[in-house]
Amino acid sequence: MADQATHDVLPREGIRLALSATDKWDAIRQSGALLAELGAVEDGYPETMLERERSVSTYIGEGVAIPHGTDESRALVRRTTLGVLQFPAGVEWDGKPVTICVAIAAKGDEHVAVLSALAQILMDPGQAARLRTSTSVEEVHELLAGIGKGIEA
Repeated sequence: MADQATHDVLPREGIRLALSATDKWDAIRQSGALLAELGAVEDGYPETMLERERSVSTYIGEGVAIPHGTDESRALVRRTTLGVLQFPAGVEWDGKPVTICVAIAAKGDEHVAVLSALAQILMDPGQAARLRTSTSVEEVHELLAGIGKGIEA
């Protein structure tokens, strides 16, 4: 297991609160740009996130979407990293309102562990509500800190 001090899968600078997006495509572009800004992905990865969404919705419920690239795009991932983008006003996502995008750049099959940990958090309605409404980067980081545990960076 990688030393979490060397690479935090969910860096605090990857948590962006109080954003706005015109639609889900804008939210996905912002998600891809954040992963690129964090140095987690090579050029081209953000475009694969749009490709993924065109083939299957990344909406998972509880006001959360998990934009990520196609299976083929894993070669463009430098290191497994998450970004969290909060859209308090909501973004229409296939008829459902999304207030949280968890952008995922994962090497290999690590996205499975990420999704499992995220599902555990979202199954608690109180935690899901805190995630959607928090105004504190520290609180969001604390809520999602468990996602990075056990993932090789």
